[in-house]
This record gives sequence, C-alpha cells and structure tokens, in this order.
Amino acid sequence: MSTITKQDFTKKPISVVIETHGCKLNQADSQEMRAEFLQQGCELVSIDQRHDIYILNTCTVTHVADAKARQRLRSVRRNNPDAYVVATGCYAERDRQDIMERTEVDLVVGNKGKQFLVKNILDGWDLHLIQEGNTHNDYISDAGRVRSMVKIQEGCNQVCAYCIVPKVRGREKSISPFQLIENIQSLVSKGCREIVLTGTQLGSYGFDLEDFNLIKLIRLILNKTDVERLRVSSIQPQEFSAELIELWDDKRLCPHFHIPMQSGSDKILESMRRRYTSKDYLHTVETVRHAIPRATVTADVIVGFPGESEQDFMDTYELCDSLSLADIHLFRYSKRPGTSAHYFHRQVLEITKRERMDLISTLVENQKKNFWASEVGETHYVLWESSKVRNGDNYWSGLTETYVPVETKTDHSLLNTITPVRLTGVVSNTLEAVVLAY
Repeated sequence: MSTITKQDFTKKPISVVIETHGCKLNQADSQEMRAEFLQQGCELVSIDQRHDIYILNTCTVTHVADAKARQRLRSVRRNNPDAYVVATGCYAERDRQDIMERTEVDLVVGNKGKQFLVKNILDGWDLHLIQEGNTHNDYISDAGRVRSMVKIQEGCNQVCAYCIVPKVRGREKSISPFQLIENIQSLVSKGCREIVLTGTQLGSYGFDLEDFNLIKLIRLILNKTDVERLRVSSIQPQEFSAELIELWDDKRLCPHFHIPMQSGSDKILESMRRRYTSKDYLHTVETVRHAIPRATVTADVIVGFPGESEQDFMDTYELCDSLSLADIHLFRYSKRPGTSAHYFHRQVLEITKRERMDLISTLVENQKKNFWASEVGETHYVLWESSKVRNGDNYWSGLTETYVPVETKTDHSLLNTITPVRLTGVVSNTLEAVVLAY
C-alpha cells in the first residue's frame, strides 16, 4: 500500500495513468477524470512510464470482468509498488470489500463517488508545488485520440433479469441538453472531430425532462454545434422509429448501429425481461438496412442464460446466421449477485456454455471475415487516431464512419484528419486502405 507524501512532487507534475475496462459509458467517465486531472496541472502518462497515481475504472458485467480487474490491479502494484493505486467504477460499486481483500489497492471508490474522486485524491497533495508551465492541458494530449465519449444519461429503469447495471449505476437520469451542447462545442473547439453519445439506456433519454427525447437531442446537437461526426453508441431494437432513422439523412451521423440482441429465442427474451421479440429484432435490422443501405449493424448476444435449451440456443444461432451482422459481441452468461437471474433454476452447465460459445463464435468470426472481405474496394471516410512503426514503416490507424478499423502505410501525418480512402485488403484484425486525398 502506498501513502501520499507531498515532498515527492516538488520537482515535476503529478503523473497519472487512467485505464478503463468495459463500456463506452466507463470511457466517458474516464475522459472526465482525465480532463479534471489536466485542469489541476497533472500529467497524463502511459502505463509503461513512471507514474504517481494509477486509476482503474472497472467493469462488473461478468465474473470475467471482475477477475480481469483484480489481475490488472495486482499487476500494477507489483510493477510499480510506490504508485497510489485506485479502483473505481462498477466492480468497485458492487463489491468494494472484495477488491480491498483480494488486491493491494490504496483506495476503492464506486460510481456514486466517482465525480469527487479526482478532488479527493489531489487533496492529499499541495498542488502549488507542481511546476508551472505544464503544457499537457489540451484535448488531443489528454485523450490520445480524436473522438470523445459524451455521457448523455446514466442508469437504467428496465432491470433486465441478468443485468447488474441498475445496481451499480442506479436509476435513469438525463443530463441537461444545454449542458451537453456546451460540452460538445467545447470539445469540438479543442480539436475533437467525432462525438460519441453514450449512456446506459440512450433511448430513454429525456424521460425526466420537460418535452424532450433522444430525437430532439440529436437534432439540437446537429443544429447547435460544429461537430463533424456524431455517433450514437447503442439503441434498443424497440426504440427505433421512422422519425429516429430519418435523422441519418444528415451525413454527419455515422451509419453504424449497435442494436443489442441478447437472444434469438422468444422464451429466453421474455425470461430476460427484454421488451421485444426475435421478429421485432429482425424487423428493426431490416428497416435500418432498407433506409440506410451502407449502414453496419453490430449486436450483443448472451449464451447460456438460465433455462436455455438446445432449441433456444439454435434459435439464437439461426437468427445470427440469417442477419450476417458486421460483428457480434458474445458473452457467456455469468451469475451476478443481486440480479433475479442469479436465483433462477435450470442454470446451464459451464461445459454446455463453452460448447455453445465455441459453435457460435465460429459463426460470428466467419461472418465478420465475410463482411470485411465484402468491404474491399469500397470507399469510406476515416478519422485517423494513432500511428505506430512496424518493420521500419509508419502505419496510421483509424475508424471509418461505419465503425470499421482501418490502417494505411504513409509518412504523412494523419492525426486528427478525416480523409477518403479505398479499402484494399484484409490484414489480421484490420482493413488496409489507400488514402485518396490528403
């Protein structure tokens, strides 16, 4: 365990590492913490650099996420024993005591205390001792990327049977649209080219505001800010409407839709307390594709939910097979204490879950390969985010407007630019591209 000592920081800025596990909402929270540390004169560094403070923003959606967090915290403590190690986020909210007992951390703060975390940590240091002239106080240096996650709401009132999120994020609460506009315009003025709207339940945005909803928010952002690319992170299948889809007539809205599926079995969907059927899901995807032909659709699927029979699993498999989505995030069902499914009878055997995961994983991987192969020869616009040297050559990486990872070999500096490209091939976990115009 480490203690905060003021005398250690009289010659240079406090150095901070923030790592994030889990969803885009966690990424948005981490981004806010980074901005606050920078405002206080601290320096953000990478994990392989010497650092004074390490913060892990944890996920707890599955037991695997918990184990991943514990492993990371132990590794950080082992590799940098003098760092002040902090765990925050959803796992910290769900089981603070478990983290304290099983890892060597100095501080555990859940989601409810996350907004005060930076202040509470830095209150242990005299910030007047930090050197003047810290030049790291800009957005690009902060995020190390050129897209920004903006949280528009938090919490969930739906309480699906498997989901721990309502326990660790609380009830739904929308952020004021005027605050969001100010935040987005500020990010854009600092160089951000793409904004990603994120939250726990985006489709419910505005239910607690007077005469406001997600559609009106998106319109407001497009009309009142200079954002070049706007992306919506996830929308439930039952929340789509013709009015919502029509917003994508504005080319600044990225044509990528993450639409959670979870299961293709109506029996399991009902048991999960989802608010749609497999036919509803199919109709939503078909409607999106008809209205926006170049749109990509991705999904989430849970394998091995309690009571899932072989036929229920095959219903899911066949729905996934019929849709040929760009990608599917697969999760093996994990019992989460505090959720109703934790107490359901007919829990699926772990060996059965693994067998089903292996089967559907092969399908998903083949579909992804087929989708990427179909993209070769197509033209897209890529927002370039980072570069690395490989075999003496410089490669830039970024994402298309349809959320496809792309790289190109060039000596031009592409950071924070959006360029047209032609996709030329598939290599490993990305698509190769040729830049058509710099």
